[in-house]
Amino acid sequence: MTQTTYRDALLQALLDAMDADETVILMGEEVGLYGGAYGVTKGMLDRFGANRVIDTPISEPAIVGAAIGAAMTGLRPVAEIMYVDFAGMVMDQLANQAAKSRYMFGGQIGVPMVLRTQGGTGRSAAAQHSQSLEAWMMHTPGLRLCMPGTVSDAYHLLRDAMRQPDPVVFIEHKGLYTMKGEIGDVPDAPWGQPAIRRRGGDLTIASYSRMLQETLTAAEALAPEIETEVVDLRCLNPLDDGPLMDSVRRTGRCLIVTEAVTTCSVASEIAARVSEQCFDWLEEPPLRLGGEDIPIPVSPALERASIPDARLIEDVARWLVAREAPSWAA
Repeated sequence: MTQTTYRDALLQALLDAMDADETVILMGEEVGLYGGAYGVTKGMLDRFGANRVIDTPISEPAIVGAAIGAAMTGLRPVAEIMYVDFAGMVMDQLANQAAKSRYMFGGQIGVPMVLRTQGGTGRSAAAQHSQSLEAWMMHTPGLRLCMPGTVSDAYHLLRDAMRQPDPVVFIEHKGLYTMKGEIGDVPDAPWGQPAIRRRGGDLTIASYSRMLQETLTAAEALAPEIETEVVDLRCLNPLDDGPLMDSVRRTGRCLIVTEAVTTCSVASEIAARVSEQCFDWLEEPPLRLGGEDIPIPVSPALERASIPDARLIEDVARWLVAREAPSWAA
């Protein structure tokens, strides 16, 4: 299979969906002439025209509101807001309109739309353009949520998202756009299920998005001394946690790694589920490892220090399995 980038995998997913279904449209700031803030929609305007690739004013509430209306009337819009940090501006549209419509109208009216955005650190974009706010979305009944951490998932999860009858928030990571990999012929796991990225019997580490790559790097460094099973959560809502719980019951230990702060987080939710469902199998309580509970600094050095990396994951894993003191504590 040919290598491609995370960015180009997303572009290919959009191209294939728009070729296959004329009701799929794109809308957002600079998605047309400019080709998207991170180049994901480059060339789409020339290929599909201004009726299907729509450059909008700088108004996130208008973008999402228009996408909801379009979805209610038979289209499948893929709307883009440049940064997940702007989610606060569209939460009325998302949480009170898109997420509730199917329920409130007794299933007669759905909102089959995708909201593409990106988040996370890695570009020194500072406190207002570097956050990880997926917990907001996961907490809202009626919203679906995906956060791909591989090139293949960037393609297949976006294709799956565009087929859903409900609104999907699709959060990319700004630090992954240039990552290279192969697109598999089929998805790595069904919609809503985790994917096992590495097998091991000593420790389960659950992660997603860019932290998945840091976790895999740490797992390689730990082997063969500690054999780590790496579970990619990939879809956070819906989330079939069965494969994760099966893994924890085998290893007896669970570490959840996220870039987001751990307070009221996805990591907290996963830790609670592990405690409730795997208590009798646990050798240690589940442990959360996330970003510092601070605004993201603009300084590259401080930004890197504010989130986990492979070395920290490795140190915490050794402590969890063998109670070894971390390297930085010497």
